[in-house]
Amino acid sequence: MSEQPVAEYRIEDLAHHSGATVRTIRAYQDRGLLPKPERRGRANVYGSTHLARLRQIADLLDRGYTLASIKELLEAWDAGRGLGGVLGLAAEVQGPWTDEEAARITRAELDGKFGGRPDEAAVAEAVDLGVLERIPGHADEFLVPSPQELAVAAELYAAGVPLSAISGHLRELRGQVEHIASRFLEFTTEHVFARYLGHRPPTDADAAEAASLVRRLRPLAQQTVDAELARAMRTFATRHLQQHLGAEGPPTMDSEPRSVTLPPETIRAVHRLVGQENAAAFIAAAAEREVQARTLDALTSKNGDSRQFDQRP
Repeated sequence: MSEQPVAEYRIEDLAHHSGATVRTIRAYQDRGLLPKPERRGRANVYGSTHLARLRQIADLLDRGYTLASIKELLEAWDAGRGLGGVLGLAAEVQGPWTDEEAARITRAELDGKFGGRPDEAAVAEAVDLGVLERIPGHADEFLVPSPQELAVAAELYAAGVPLSAISGHLRELRGQVEHIASRFLEFTTEHVFARYLGHRPPTDADAAEAASLVRRLRPLAQQTVDAELARAMRTFATRHLQQHLGAEGPPTMDSEPRSVTLPPETIRAVHRLVGQENAAAFIAAAAEREVQARTLDALTSKNGDSRQFDQRP
C-alpha cells in the first residue's frame, strides 16, 4: 500500500482550509498557539498539524475559552496530557440544563397570543430579553428558546397584566435567579469541584470525574429552587390572602363621640320595637353587640387558620 502524500500549505491555503485569516494565523504564531512553519528557501510551509491546531483553537473559542486559557490547554497537551477530559467537562457544563426544547412561532401566532394587535416595542423588548430570537432570512418567524416562559407571559397578559409590567418583572426576576445560580456554583465549587480543578488544566481523570459530578448535580439546583419557591409561595400567598380577605379586627375607638345618621325607616322600626325613649340605648347596644360578634368571628377564624397551616404533612 502506497503512503499518502503529506499535506502542505502556503499560509494563504492554510487560511482558506481553516477559515482563519492570514493575519489571525500570524497572531497565533506570535502568541505561541501555533507551531512555527517549516522554512523552505524564502517560503513558509505548513502541514496538517497546523490545520488541526487551528481547528482546535476555533472549537475552544466557540466553547468560550480565552486565548490565554487555550494556550495553557495546548501546552499541557503538547507535554503529554490529553484534552479529552477537559473537553468532555466543557461539553457537560455547556450542555442543556433543561429538558425543554426550543420551538418556532410565526408573527401572526405571536400577535394572536397577545391581543391580536402588533406591538413592535413589545417584540423588540422580548428579543432583547432573549424570550424571542430572530431567525435570519425569516422576518415573520421567531425562535422561542423557552416555550414555557412565553406561555407564562401569555397567561399573565390574558389575566390583565400589561406587557411592560411583564418584561419589567422578568428583568427583576432574572437578576435574582442569576444571583441564586452564582451562589450555587460558588457553593458546589468550594465543597465539590475544588479538589478536581486544582490543576490548570486538570488531568484527564480529574476532568472526567468532574464531568460525571456535573451530570449528577445538574438537576439539584432546579429541584432546590422548585422546592423553596413552592414553600415560599404557600407561605406568602396564604398571608397575602388573609390580609386582603380576612377581618380587619375591632375598629379603633375615638375619644370623641360622633353622630351617625340612620335611615328614617330604621328609626321608626326601633321606635315601634322599644319605644322612643329607649331608641338610643337600643341602637348603641345593637352596634356594640355586632362589633363583639365580628371580633369573636375574626379571632376564631384566625385561630382555625393557624392550626391548619401549622399542620405538617
